[in-house]
Amino acid sequence: MYPTKLIPRSIAFEIPDLADRERINTIILNELIHGKFRDESRWYLQSTIQALGARGCDAVVLGCTEIPLLIADTESPLPAIDSTRTLARAALREAT
Repeated sequence: MYPTKLIPRSIAFEIPDLADRERINTIILNELIHGKFRDESRWYLQSTIQALGARGCDAVVLGCTEIPLLIADTESPLPAIDSTRTLARAALREAT
């Protein structure tokens, strides 16, 4: 969803590599949706975000509703955009 919106606006983006995406998916499905918040998983997300920063990213989109349950903006090595919060704000703006 994000690339189709970012590309026409000439906004560069990076996506974690396949191994990172698979590990993040495992964290979401096996831990977060079951209410498990492991420090090891938080550290993994932080290291993945830090690696994206090393690849030139200025910020990171926490693009799954569960990820902000594990890592807050204050714990992220890069500024973190909570997609759920951002979409809720946009919906509120449209509604009012």
